Amino acid sequence: MAQSVIAEEPVVHEHEHPGEVTYIKVAVTLSIITMVEVAIWYIDWMHDTGLLVPTLLILSAIKFVAVVGFFMHLKFDDRRFTYMFGAGLAVAASIILALMALFHWHGIQYATNLLT
Repeated sequence: MAQSVIAEEPVVHEHEHPGEVTYIKVAVTLSIITMVEVAIWYIDWMHDTGLLVPTLLILSAIKFVAVVGFFMHLKFDDRRFTYMFGAGLAVAASIILALMALFHWHGIQYATNLLT
């Protein structure tokens, strides 16, 4: 006895595409963060206390998430895509921090001589 195979139609998960207002809000937010980054550069005590680079890295990570989330439409896709980009950012940040720590405590002599 032959069974008939019924082909099911693929399930399409659609979402409402964001309008121009959403993109304008994201662009304004990114512009404000960029202005804050530029303003931070001119604050002398940020340089003196060593807070400049960590602050700029955090602001850059926020901008990365905003750009990836909205302009690459990951905010509206499956969460696994967002986690993939976030994991890539976390791996990159951990490598940079590990290299900074490595060169801080175990500097290369010839590179140290170049800086003095």
